[in-house]
Amino acid sequence: MNLTVKHVERIPVSVPFREVPARNMVRELPHWSLFEICRVELECGVTGFGETMQYYTFATVSDATIARVVGKNAAEHMWDDTLGAGLQMALFDAVGRATDTPVWALLGKKHRDRAPLSWWDIDMPAEDWVLECRQAMEEGYTSFKTKARPWFDLDEQCRVLCKTLPAWFDLDLDFNAMLNDAAHATRLLAEIEKYAHVKIYESPIPQWDVAGNKFIRSHTRVAIAHHFGSPPIMTALKEDVCDGFVIGGGATRVLRDATVAAAADKPFFLQLVGTGIASTWSLHFGAVLTHARWPSVNCHQLYTRHMVQPSIRVFNGAAPVPDGPGLGVALDEDAVERFRLPEMPAKTYPHPNLLMAIRFGSGATSYYAHTMQFWDDFSAGRLPVFQAGTRLELVPESDSPEWKALQARAQLGGVHCAGREL
Repeated sequence: MNLTVKHVERIPVSVPFREVPARNMVRELPHWSLFEICRVELECGVTGFGETMQYYTFATVSDATIARVVGKNAAEHMWDDTLGAGLQMALFDAVGRATDTPVWALLGKKHRDRAPLSWWDIDMPAEDWVLECRQAMEEGYTSFKTKARPWFDLDEQCRVLCKTLPAWFDLDLDFNAMLNDAAHATRLLAEIEKYAHVKIYESPIPQWDVAGNKFIRSHTRVAIAHHFGSPPIMTALKEDVCDGFVIGGGATRVLRDATVAAAADKPFFLQLVGTGIASTWSLHFGAVLTHARWPSVNCHQLYTRHMVQPSIRVFNGAAPVPDGPGLGVALDEDAVERFRLPEMPAKTYPHPNLLMAIRFGSGATSYYAHTMQFWDDFSAGRLPVFQAGTRLELVPESDSPEWKALQARAQLGGVHCAGREL
């Protein structure tokens, strides 16, 4: 069987968000709709496919990385993480199909037939969390990972959401270090602990703060998750700063980090993000990695199409690992053609003509044109962290002179008012 790479094709696509994610992703991650489908054809006639989330990945595919594999044995190069997400995935898929081997068998020994998955959403008003968790449960999920942000009243969000949830449904709150320090964290996390659905706090404060993270962990019953590698893994294990890890990246990195976590008997969840293509890729890793015990975060639930056939089916919080050759699923060619773009556009951030208002419990309002503006202000301590009564709202676009003037000011930075202008 000739495994030489004959040709590589790259297809830019824009995969639409579903309605609820769409109205929230626009604030921070509108570019998460942009993907590049990668097809690899081998000399034996077999074709494999993969995907790159173009503006959120460990490495993108380039003309240079394609040149490195064309004319070469796919099996000899598929472990090279620097090739880019879509190309590496497609090489594994092609080699698996050519050798009648599922990807999981190329990765290691199968440990489980069904891998746990979590539903994912960005931060959003509690009412939208309720809608998303309702759909998650209808589709067989038992856990939800979302973003905990200081521009919402987290206690109120959890109160509204948790009263709609059954006892068996779990929440993972990812702070991305936005509690800033142990003093803020221990106060708020203690308040949120009363919601029994909350099972994981992810990165509550900067992970490099070893002393602060040790203090937080000793003062909560909720598991603490850290992204693998910060602080350096030997420090993290010696100081025991967290209960488990978040692991992502290319195939070589994932297996290396997962091996260390398993040796330390630390659970982790896989974070391999994209459509159903990346999620299927993740299922194969979940099959062989013994300590991938926490539900993986793949984000394919955001989109109107999974981009694979058959689409991923979950029940009791887990999905079956495909046993067919390669990824074990087919590319949804109809969706590829429907969403195809003539070329990959530039990163669509910030989205034009946005005006956001952060309404604080005190009655004050801060206006912004995009998320990273107020992310920086909260992280730098220029705005109150997780103040009760806080809520983020989109101010609908208007032709009025007042809206245009305020939006123009907000583009330059936060506009802070004792009350509200709009």
